[in-house]
Amino acid sequence: MTVPFIRVVDLETTGSRPPAHDVCEVGWQDVALSPAGRWEVTDGRGAHYVHPGRAIPPVTQAIHHIRDEDVAGAPRWRDIAPSVLRPDPRPIALAAHRAAFEQRFCTSPLSGGADWICTWKCALRLWPDSPSFSNQVLRYWRRPAGLDHETGLPAHRAFPDAYVTAHHLRDMLAQASVAQLLAWSAAPGLLPRVPAGPDRGRPWRELDDAALARLAADRDEDIRYSADHERTRRHGPAAAPPASPRQPSLL
Repeated sequence: MTVPFIRVVDLETTGSRPPAHDVCEVGWQDVALSPAGRWEVTDGRGAHYVHPGRAIPPVTQAIHHIRDEDVAGAPRWRDIAPSVLRPDPRPIALAAHRAAFEQRFCTSPLSGGADWICTWKCALRLWPDSPSFSNQVLRYWRRPAGLDHETGLPAHRAFPDAYVTAHHLRDMLAQASVAQLLAWSAAPGLLPRVPAGPDRGRPWRELDDAALARLAADRDEDIRYSADHERTRRHGPAAAPPASPRQPSLL
């Protein structure tokens, strides 16, 4: 019998924008449903260097410490991605912390059209009191059970980061269904506090309507979504615009 599992993926890259940048390392860690009905971090894990087809910029090397000589004989991303993203058996979903980044490189043709869970967006919903929502802050704020400290190091490498994220995902699945995590991941991030500007750090409930209206027009979709969410909580859904009158018949 196939055991349902979710594959947590983390990428290290030469930069943030394909096709100008590409993958130089991939790591993964599986989270599977046990016979007892609990989600658990499993032995399904791994990592590969990937040749990005270009030099790794020094600014990026300073983050993950992957050098050109480390990836010299590695496969290209298009060649190795299918085996990681759509193994046999297939995961019921892929997951990543701030999954929008991974999805830039894990395109639908490579992933087989997989659904994605964003553990960053889900953490905003489930643990709004966290001082921050980065993978590593959540690690030390929450201290997930069973997370081996050394296995989760060094940070900013593909497997250790996937390993840490998998522990967050396991704990999220103890509080919410896969369907709920997917729904939250498909929406913009619901920020518990204003992230920037004169109201930085304030809960949305503390803002007046004028401040909410201003933030609802922000360029950042997460800020817009969060401001609109609070406006809806206060005043109900915005009324739909009136329908255009039908053109009168000339006959």
